[in-house]
Amino acid sequence: MTSTAQQERPSRTRLGRCLIESGALTTEWTPTFTAVDRAHFLPDRIWPFLPATGQDDGELPADPPAVVDRLQDPTAWFGYADSDLSLVTQWDDGRHRGPAPGTVATSSSSQPSVVYRMLAALDADEGMSVLDAGTGTGETAGLLGHRCGARHVVTVDVDPAVSAAARERLCALGLYATCRTGDALTDHDPRAYDRALVTFGVRDIPRTLLTALRPGAVLVAPYGTHYSNQDALLRLTARPDGTAEGRFLAPVEFMKARTQRTVWPDAEAYVREWPAPTGTAVQAQHLAAAQHVVSLAVPGIAHTPHTDTDGAAAAWFYSLTDRSWAAVRWPQEYGPGIVYQQGPRRLWDAVEAACTWWESAGRPSLDRFGLTITPDGATPWVDEPANPVPQHRP
Repeated sequence: MTSTAQQERPSRTRLGRCLIESGALTTEWTPTFTAVDRAHFLPDRIWPFLPATGQDDGELPADPPAVVDRLQDPTAWFGYADSDLSLVTQWDDGRHRGPAPGTVATSSSSQPSVVYRMLAALDADEGMSVLDAGTGTGETAGLLGHRCGARHVVTVDVDPAVSAAARERLCALGLYATCRTGDALTDHDPRAYDRALVTFGVRDIPRTLLTALRPGAVLVAPYGTHYSNQDALLRLTARPDGTAEGRFLAPVEFMKARTQRTVWPDAEAYVREWPAPTGTAVQAQHLAAAQHVVSLAVPGIAHTPHTDTDGAAAAWFYSLTDRSWAAVRWPQEYGPGIVYQQGPRRLWDAVEAACTWWESAGRPSLDRFGLTITPDGATPWVDEPANPVPQHRP
């Protein structure tokens, strides 16, 4: 296997120690971390992204700068390269120019702790044929190439410029993975791969991707619905009949596949008139805790929380299949919400039914849920496939 020279930097040593102590970096992947340096795959200009939960690093400012330029401040650049933070490397599908952040982040170097947890779940080994869906900077292709042998790795990105830059970086390091430009969810030879790693959020796992997996192959992907931007790490095992099944592992958040982005509804097209309240809602905290269940139980719905001008919490829900909508406002932090809804589909009723089911089931945690994917679609379940999550469809 090919390896790359490690940069002797205290900040990188600290990162490796933190990843090991947190359990993200396992013994099997430690040699790959040592050999393949994230900094080799980053452009000169990066935009650090601080998770919404915050992060206590101690070596970096609590509020990252908008942009870090290696040519202007190499010390800060390497500090962020060696941090457990996501680093945006492209905005607005490549149309963005200049040092200021763009509108929508469209390519990045993912948070190292998340990357190594995904690799551990993938369970890839030397000689396995691996698909790296979403090349990005090329780092995951490099990590997989070191572990499995670069000639066994095919990496695909939809953006020609991103793909070309990654190819140059990989070749410079002697990690000659096959780099392709195209839709990483389609256009694969049947039963070509033992493992598949998807490094962007997906709303749907198409049959074209499943048929590229050999029986028993493992696919790891951030999966979520249009309900929110939140994803959950999903580990599927392919079956001989072309279906797949597996469990959710942990919450994550990734940039979404360009072909599966949510087209946000135009509120004016939905809300023709303001109705009278139709009832009360569960507390906002309860709805937030049940978010993953609602996303699985109420298909075809988009949701956004916000804060009203008076400081009250609120949330909007839009059907993606008709003009149904709902809004909930919580005047008191721990009190019930006031519900407004209109349209042929009573959206809040469906959301509340999902919350009620979750409560009656004992509030099962994310890692008790799984997904079965067949030609007929995806079926979520809790604990085992025989216990499907009740669906509230259009």
